[in-house]
Amino acid sequence: MDRTDIFETAAAMADAARGQTLPLFRSAGLRPDNKLADGFDPVTEADRASEQAMRAILAERRPDDAILGEEFGSLAGRSGLTWVLDPIDGTRAFISGAPSWGTLIGLTDDTGPIYGIVDQAFTGERFEGGLGRARVTSPAGEMPLATRKGVELGQATLLTTFPEIGSTEDYAAFHRVAGQVRLTRYGLDCYGYALLALGQVDLVIEAGLQSYDVVAPIAVVQAAGGVVTDWQGGPAHGGGRIIAAATPEIHAEALALLAG
Repeated sequence: MDRTDIFETAAAMADAARGQTLPLFRSAGLRPDNKLADGFDPVTEADRASEQAMRAILAERRPDDAILGEEFGSLAGRSGLTWVLDPIDGTRAFISGAPSWGTLIGLTDDTGPIYGIVDQAFTGERFEGGLGRARVTSPAGEMPLATRKGVELGQATLLTTFPEIGSTEDYAAFHRVAGQVRLTRYGLDCYGYALLALGQVDLVIEAGLQSYDVVAPIAVVQAAGGVVTDWQGGPAHGGGRIIAAATPEIHAEALALLAG
């Protein structure tokens, strides 16, 4: 595995995605489409164009790798590596002008996530983890990523994207944890995982996710020293119900509450 080529390819993809998303963010001409006949699941030309730009880079630089993307599905490969792409995680935030969306670039092998980028183009922050890296680069420079240690559940900050998380049972389980923490905040999309890796918050708990929503954040959080599993304590990279925690201790406490 050529780590240098992986790092350079991922950076090129993140740069290419920025080139497609930033001109349309907070643009008066942005017109989202709805993927659902019943409900609202928006997609924009920025989603499609940024994923196409990333796929073009992979076709040129790493044609043997497989691809799984939110907008254009799967492409088989033969290297044993799969790039998992979400061109805009948080399209609802994107169309609302809120800078909590991001481009997700993850890489898996047969063990699960091994590397990922959470890229917030508007703030210029790029959170990167895996294959020996755990860092954020931004206009302020470069900083190491490390989750916060020594915080008990009663002093923790918990994030999730939607207040109406998952099913009725999921909602009740989430609020068993929310009832024990100091602060709960909503609506951060993938940026919540970046804040966890940065040591700003202690827990992210979500439900109803897809693989392309979680592979990159898992790699970043784990590289920063955090723990990410499903609500049963198993692998989380297939999506579904996810708990990401700053430490094994707070993960264990919250997991017990989720189980009831």
